[in-house]
Amino acid sequence: MPYSPVTFLSRATLAAAAAFSLIGPLNSAYAADRVIVLDSGEAELSLIDEASHKVVGTEPTGKEPHHLMITPDGKSLIVADSISNNLMFVDPHSGQVQRTVEGIEDPYQLGFSPDHKWFVTAALRMDRADIYRYDGTNMTLVKHIPLAKTPSHMTFASDSRTVFMTLQDSGELAAIDLATQTVLWKMHVGNEPAGLWMTPGDKYLLVGMTGEDDVTVVDWRKQQIVKKIHTGRGAHNFRNLDDGKHVVVSNRVESTISIIDYDTLTNVGDITGLMPGPDDMELTPDKRYLWVGFRFAKHVGIIDLSTRKLIDTIAVGRSPHGIYFDNRAPVIAPNPD
Repeated sequence: MPYSPVTFLSRATLAAAAAFSLIGPLNSAYAADRVIVLDSGEAELSLIDEASHKVVGTEPTGKEPHHLMITPDGKSLIVADSISNNLMFVDPHSGQVQRTVEGIEDPYQLGFSPDHKWFVTAALRMDRADIYRYDGTNMTLVKHIPLAKTPSHMTFASDSRTVFMTLQDSGELAAIDLATQTVLWKMHVGNEPAGLWMTPGDKYLLVGMTGEDDVTVVDWRKQQIVKKIHTGRGAHNFRNLDDGKHVVVSNRVESTISIIDYDTLTNVGDITGLMPGPDDMELTPDKRYLWVGFRFAKHVGIIDLSTRKLIDTIAVGRSPHGIYFDNRAPVIAPNPD
């Protein structure tokens, strides 16, 4: 297939992602004034004021926007409209649409390699992965890679050589070599694998087993299952707690969130009392609160991580999925004394 160039508004720094690692002092106040939530079932973005927990507006999208990702320069938030076959670029601060790129077939999930040289989409209903070469400004479609059946979530090795994808309907994990655009291997991991997470040092891959009640731990270099971590029914997606020690997984059927210890690879606690269908999660910039989309309840919830309690819910559109914080640098308030 001939190369197909696609131009994107981005450069080669990861300024926005770096903001996730900022830790301000106790008397700091963050300038993030918008939270953007994808309402997949409504074909829209909900724009939420972080301070008041109020929806302040909506923005139309294409059909079934499922996942989002900031561009490496932090200038645009990419919304993947899987049924409309396009990518929308929106302002990460206001949520306003900057532009739309058509002809991106079935971009269910999306990701940049850590070195920003590759952009990958998982075409779930087309049973394939699409690999694009990225130079900081332009993207060139390099290859469609057949991946039966139902590729959904992905993560990258830190050296940017390999992207891993779960294949939900065949129960497999696939590894793709980015330089050669070839499938290195596939292995069976269980029933309906979904979310993927790499542990520190690229030691293990964690796989959320949506058709089971556990997280599968994979030694991906040996292509071996190390253990199963019991979490809850419908283990689905991950979010690092940015403390170097823990990652959380949403249990979409159990309606709980489990906390996994990186060192022991055990479930060290469950967050309960949630609404139905917890899915994608995001940390506030100060790392005190975890926001979660409840796919089956048309709400977003806010969890206080110090108490592990749900403290507020916000009504949004149907099937809320991806969540993004406008994570700008902290504004330091003067000491009260």
